[in-house]
Amino acid sequence: MKWIFLIGCLFATGLVTAQTQQEKLRELEIQRQADRQRAVDRQIDSIAQLIDQQEYAAADTKIVTLLKSVRSVPSNLTFYFGKNSFHLAKYKQSIDWLNKYIQLKGTSGQFSEEAIDLKTRAEVELLKEKQTEVRQAAELLSKDFDIDCGPTGKVACPVCNGSTVIIKKTYLGNTYKTCGYCNHTGALSCEDFNKLLKGELKPNTQ
Repeated sequence: MKWIFLIGCLFATGLVTAQTQQEKLRELEIQRQADRQRAVDRQIDSIAQLIDQQEYAAADTKIVTLLKSVRSVPSNLTFYFGKNSFHLAKYKQSIDWLNKYIQLKGTSGQFSEEAIDLKTRAEVELLKEKQTEVRQAAELLSKDFDIDCGPTGKVACPVCNGSTVIIKKTYLGNTYKTCGYCNHTGALSCEDFNKLLKGELKPNTQ
């Protein structure tokens, strides 16, 4: 009986020791997580300070570096990334990150009011950018460019598609008319082709 009692005591002692070690490991892991979180919080505070000091490029570099090192992105970091992107005129990126913050925090977050305001302003600026791009594209297309027709110096007449005849469909059937642009050759010189594109080539009425 004494041996059984002794074995039981040793088993219980070993079990308690194992449980104590597991608890210590859990405490160590909790401590490590807390240390990591404090380090992340310090970096976010540093980013916020850089933004307040209008050092947006430095803040952007620090944000990108931090994003590469965290497993999950803190909600306040999504706000600061969106805010900083706005000041860098990266409006699409700003809208994306501010949306993330608003989705996480709704209207009750610490930065919700500012996030909504910045997002609205970023959307306005993005719309202006798109309008400017459309206008610039139109200006570019309207400039006085000449098209290179290649080594032959000629292209098939785009009016008659090289057939020398213009075919029009009417309710009475097809009508045929000699092309007045290609002089019965089905081709245009490069000079005449560019004039045609600019609306400067007049058809031969003879």
